[in-house]
Amino acid sequence: MLPTWELVLRILVGAVLGGAIGLERDIHGRPVGFRTYMIVSMTAATFMVISAHFVFFQRYTEGAPVEVDVSRIAASVVSGIGFLAGGAILKTGITIQGLTTAAALWLVTAIGMCAGSGMFALAVSVTAMGLLALGLLRLFEGKHAAGYRRIISLELSGSLDNLQRVLDRFSDTGVVFTEFDYSKAVSQDTIEVTFEARVPREVGIRDMIQRIEQDPNVRHIKVGFPK
Repeated sequence: MLPTWELVLRILVGAVLGGAIGLERDIHGRPVGFRTYMIVSMTAATFMVISAHFVFFQRYTEGAPVEVDVSRIAASVVSGIGFLAGGAILKTGITIQGLTTAAALWLVTAIGMCAGSGMFALAVSVTAMGLLALGLLRLFEGKHAAGYRRIISLELSGSLDNLQRVLDRFSDTGVVFTEFDYSKAVSQDTIEVTFEARVPREVGIRDMIQRIEQDPNVRHIKVGFPK
């Protein structure tokens, strides 16, 4: 059996490496941050240490009729993280948020299990690759596309004809509107609509907002980035 200090070291390494992933998420303002990632990775490392070494602490006598499957706890960790990661995925209107967060939680679970198994070099390597994927590769995400995406929410007075007039202002720009989400407050004669706009790179966001603001029926505009 390994000494207790090494078991604690494995858990500590898992916590530190998971915290590194969480720090990157915190820097970019994601809803699940430093402490959560550290705890998830530390917990995974702890379960892995328990899975691999708990039998030594039971003081079974030699030749006792006991069979132990040390893989069960580790397998349960992989299954259990799905519930936690699933809770990080949210659907807000027409957008789905949290997929990267869920994937990162899955990642730190694997990192914690690596550290808990004593595979320190592998755990550090996976952490470095995870930071690369979450951080540096973000700069290249979507660069191959012909344009960029924006989520636009509008509040207008009147009918759908007024909305159509707003959309017609972009007929000569190549902007494509998809993923339509519509609601109307009948008593207030107000339309609320959210859609995803695929915008050519030559169309500036300022020009886009100005075109919308020119319509007198527009009461409120919100332009954001899809998550």
